[in-house]
Amino acid sequence: MNQYDVIVIGGGLLGCFTLRALTQYKLSAALLEAREDVCTGISRANTAIVYSGCDTKPGTLKSALCVRSAQRFDTLCRELGVRYSPCGTLMVSFGPKGDETLRRKHSQGLQNGVQGVRLLSGDEVLKLEPNLNPRVTSGLYAPEAGTVNPWELGMAAAENARKNGADLLFNHKVTAIKRTGGGYIIDAGGKTFEANGIINCAGLFADDVFELVSEPLVRIYPVSGDYFVLDTKASGYINHVIFHEPEEKSKGLTLVPTVDGNILVGPSKVSAAGKDDAFPTSAEGLEHLRRLVGDVIPPLPMQHVIRSFGAMRPNPFFVQTDENGVLTRGDKGISDFFVHESDENPNFISLIGIKTPGLTCASELGQHVAARLVERLGFNERNASFDPHRSAPIRVSECAMEERAQLAAENPAYGAVVCRCRGVTEAEIINSIRQQPGAVTVDGVKRRTGAGSGRCQGGFCMQRIIEILSRELGRPPTDIQKDRPGSAIVRGRQHDGA
Repeated sequence: MNQYDVIVIGGGLLGCFTLRALTQYKLSAALLEAREDVCTGISRANTAIVYSGCDTKPGTLKSALCVRSAQRFDTLCRELGVRYSPCGTLMVSFGPKGDETLRRKHSQGLQNGVQGVRLLSGDEVLKLEPNLNPRVTSGLYAPEAGTVNPWELGMAAAENARKNGADLLFNHKVTAIKRTGGGYIIDAGGKTFEANGIINCAGLFADDVFELVSEPLVRIYPVSGDYFVLDTKASGYINHVIFHEPEEKSKGLTLVPTVDGNILVGPSKVSAAGKDDAFPTSAEGLEHLRRLVGDVIPPLPMQHVIRSFGAMRPNPFFVQTDENGVLTRGDKGISDFFVHESDENPNFISLIGIKTPGLTCASELGQHVAARLVERLGFNERNASFDPHRSAPIRVSECAMEERAQLAAENPAYGAVVCRCRGVTEAEIINSIRQQPGAVTVDGVKRRTGAGSGRCQGGFCMQRIIEILSRELGRPPTDIQKDRPGSAIVRGRQHDGA
């Protein structure tokens, strides 16, 4: 039997940062992930914003962690070798209802301790963002905010956790959990594990994991969202993360200048049929985004859209059983972070329906729950060899010409460009596969290197990436998946060339 002091279930941003936080203590820890890689669920498709704390209710755990996280985010990214753009956020309105909302959020931000937040007139907004519709009436500026690459962030946390002694186990979907005298027995991936404590960070499926040991209490009722990605040709049309506060009660527009130089447009808000981690897009949501762009920022060149993608937001609601024994959803959603512990299942902490600002708070929330469980278990001794640092991967496109030449002289693979759009070399792709945890799919390579995320969306480089994955992993090209199981790109029999 595989024995650990603590097991984390779920390898999204929160699971990876919780695992990293646990390695600060002298204990054994492992992460069980149902898929083949980290950050394949909610964490792979989100708006990638680091929020300031103006949007959260004062006095809540969410507000406290959000403000603290925003103020420390630059330091966190430097520790982990992750790119961060502290561009600030600008919420804009176009009428009296939106103006009132901005005044309320300004007051809320001040109560929460957000630094540098201030209200702007319409003219002041246009000086910061001249491409916005000149009808803009007010703005709310928060400098302690920005944007990050969510894949880089989660994978860096996972790498650092592994470096500090944690195990990461993929293709290990948890199917059963049983209480024992001293902890829990977990069935996952055809293996059995024993742990003194469990932290449930299973994202969209955190309620399912919770109900392996408890009666239903909170369930996730997700909503879908759609996004557009604009080519780097559109870079410069916005300078900040922009939130649009609409006059009517509906989802406004969000615009994000990404760390890669693209502009992210979205998300929309559409009803979801259920928990589908394929994250399909909807024509309704994409058309809604186009209409909002025309209202908020008419000059934005939507002809430079290079892709669209879908996402899911894990909305949690309390549930109860009615007089007929039927489980029903409560009327009001849960706005604060839902962190559940009980005497019925000691040393089992569940985080269910963690949504915006989940990315912002992943590190702080991970440390929060890790410290609570460690205290309960009595493992208070610190890991003297814990190292919070992780070296940034080499990105040839960001190197000076002299450095590129030196890299290629030492290893010719650094001179072989595979992805022309992003300037990613063969050596970078090989490194992304060999690192721990490493890429095992085409999208796994994309998330680590950017290869395939540019203007042609892999039209030029995908075949070469498949060849490199096949060679490095020792698998035939027909076994290489684009992303999730069943997404093979190369099909049919292989020929020997005879």
